[in-house]
Amino acid sequence: MNAQDTSAEPTPDLQLEIAHLLLIDVVGYSKLLVNEQIEVLQKLNQIVRATERFRAAEASDKLIRVPTGDGMALLFFRSPEEPVRCALEISRALQGQSQIQVRMGVHSGPVNRVPDVNDKTNVAGSGINVAQRVLDCGDAGHILLSAHIAEDLAQYQHWQRHLHDLGECEVKHGRRLHLFNLYKDNVGNPQVPEKLKGRKRWRQEGVAVRPISGPGWPKVALTVALVVATIAVGISSLIFSHRASRKIISTAAEPTGSVAVPIPEKSVAVLPFENLSDEKENAYFADGVQDEILTDLAKVADLKVISRTSVMQYKNVVKRNLREIAQQLGVAHVLEGSVQRTGNRVRVSAQLIDARTDMHLWAERYDRDLADVFAIQSEIAKTIADHLQAKISPSEKAAIEKAPTTDLAAFDLYERAKALWADVTDPLHAKEKLPQAAQLLDEAVARDAQFLLAWCLLSRVHGALYWTGHDRTQPRLDLANVAVQTALRLQPEAGEAHRALATYYYYGFRDYARARSELAVARGTLPNDAEIFLYTGLIDRREGHWDDSTRNLERALELDPRNLFTLQQLALSYLTQHRYQDAIRIDDRTLTIVPGDPLTRITRAVVILHWKADIKPYQATLATLVAEDPRIAPDVDYPDYALCERTAAAAARALANYPRDGVTTEYGVNCPHAYWEGVVARWEGDSAKAQAAFIAARSQVEKLLAKQPDFAAAISLLGVIDAGLGRKEQALQEGRRACELLPTSKDAISGVALAVNLAQIYAWTDDKDRAIEQIAAVERVPNQLSYGFLKLHPYWDSLRGDPRFEKIVASLAPK
Repeated sequence: MNAQDTSAEPTPDLQLEIAHLLLIDVVGYSKLLVNEQIEVLQKLNQIVRATERFRAAEASDKLIRVPTGDGMALLFFRSPEEPVRCALEISRALQGQSQIQVRMGVHSGPVNRVPDVNDKTNVAGSGINVAQRVLDCGDAGHILLSAHIAEDLAQYQHWQRHLHDLGECEVKHGRRLHLFNLYKDNVGNPQVPEKLKGRKRWRQEGVAVRPISGPGWPKVALTVALVVATIAVGISSLIFSHRASRKIISTAAEPTGSVAVPIPEKSVAVLPFENLSDEKENAYFADGVQDEILTDLAKVADLKVISRTSVMQYKNVVKRNLREIAQQLGVAHVLEGSVQRTGNRVRVSAQLIDARTDMHLWAERYDRDLADVFAIQSEIAKTIADHLQAKISPSEKAAIEKAPTTDLAAFDLYERAKALWADVTDPLHAKEKLPQAAQLLDEAVARDAQFLLAWCLLSRVHGALYWTGHDRTQPRLDLANVAVQTALRLQPEAGEAHRALATYYYYGFRDYARARSELAVARGTLPNDAEIFLYTGLIDRREGHWDDSTRNLERALELDPRNLFTLQQLALSYLTQHRYQDAIRIDDRTLTIVPGDPLTRITRAVVILHWKADIKPYQATLATLVAEDPRIAPDVDYPDYALCERTAAAAARALANYPRDGVTTEYGVNCPHAYWEGVVARWEGDSAKAQAAFIAARSQVEKLLAKQPDFAAAISLLGVIDAGLGRKEQALQEGRRACELLPTSKDAISGVALAVNLAQIYAWTDDKDRAIEQIAAVERVPNQLSYGFLKLHPYWDSLRGDPRFEKIVASLAPK
């Protein structure tokens, strides 16, 4: 291969890393005249370089590009999705370019960088060799994938229906490659390649995807390569590390030619245990027994264990259909049980069931002293792992056998706090329940200062109080730090402690690099922890890695498929990217889990407002929800969308429903009621009322800044308020300073929100040119400044009629 145009340093020995390769060549290249070859390659290069995936990888210095004479090889290093998405972008761009016919091959595998005779970077290794074999099997328009990379993609639902199994094909040196054809939305070539029609093919029955080893690459060497690559590439490679260790069984039927959704044989859901105690307050104790068994099993990397949030939704189900539950959770087995606590005695019964056949694989009843309850939990966990034939490492065995605490009262306090922590996903509930959780945890660690899990959760609760703006003070952040450092001193290697440290960096400092690093450490001992994938996905999103974020959020949902918060975050990601159909799909999925959920119903209506500037679904849904339960109004009546109704009645209704002490904005600052009073009065033309309201709002925001002068979100909100007060120079200075403190390059969520605030400041201070320039800049990245919001919201009334603004609005209209 020719070299890419960068210098390369010679490396000692074999420096292996895992690359995700996209190979492209021009079909019929050799038949073209020389000047035609030059023109075709120049045009192809322009198309490739213009793709989003190419530019993103190049900007992050995670791309190697190597010309191949009649095409090129692109090597990505962050995600197996990168070359596939790049291939789809190229294929779309080539539609209508009949003079350029290309074929593409995609594979993941080990490569090493080597200098060529000109001291430029080239690549070698089985990864590039296999990718070339995949490419060679295709015809014009084909995007062919090796089974190795198809299996990675098959873990995510949005790829499954686009992967079409071609079976195995014999290639060079008599080796066989298992190939998949990728096509979707008229992109790609759905025809079977000619080489596969003319050669013998083999199809594996009952196996969704079977990975292959590269030619001439022994298993031991491949294992070493993967270890080296894990160190080199980091956490993005780790996400796929469970792939080869689990036996896969076939599951729900999929359309012919698609990849079936795989359910691992070694998978289990620990359902809530029934509380048989006479004292019903022992329900927390029963939940704790079940949760500790789940937690112990989740430490075994050879198992797939469903997270607590999803299984707890079956707590009050009167008659459980285990087969249906297992299918909903994506597992082969379920564990049921009961707990009875009487005085100083405890009876725990448990049974393991193969949900596919309803066969009882194991059952046992334990009658012990209450002090032995943690030993019972460990015994049950180890027995279940043995019955599922899971491999347990010495460190996993030691972790399972270690009791969380020696104080049952402390354990009960911890379980109560954990129940509160599970219900703080919206600002209103967080403000009420986080302080209660902190108090319970303080009592727990006062009883047992060695209680690691309580210290970890206490740190996270304090961090959340800081992050949500309910107590954004240095003393609160110090409390989070004290708790997590105590946990690390107790057990420096504990995954729970490193997960808590990750959230401390995330909540307290927006230090996403250090948070990501701590999550990688935590995953070493918490292989089934959905939160690790969730937080990694949230970090990816804030760093602007939207595809990686989606992949990690979906991985979290595999382990916690009924987690409403994760589903809401995935829908929000799609909304921010203006992928409205995907957002609605996730909302509809959520409603199959929690039919009638008010927040999901109103969110679904909001998506249509953003997408089509259609306010009617929001109005109808809001009216229905409030009629069903008037108490829900503060949770579902948002001032921004009420203002889009553009009626005095709607504005008055939203003000009546908005909490008097404010709500935390999406960018992390408490927005006072007085702010919205000022916005409504300004829109209605009541200048005196608007001035009074904005002055009151300013006073409240200034109190926040007195405690934390560099709080970017508060500075930005202050700038908007000053714009409402007509203090143009102050407003501009504050809006710009906020964007300097928290630019979009540092935070792709909050930073963009502050950039939108700056556009609002320009609009409110009659600087149309800068307002429109700012809106245009915002629209170049994912944001919530949608077609509906620009078309309907009064914030932008001063810009209406300007051709530049109207052009932006029209460009966002649904096609």
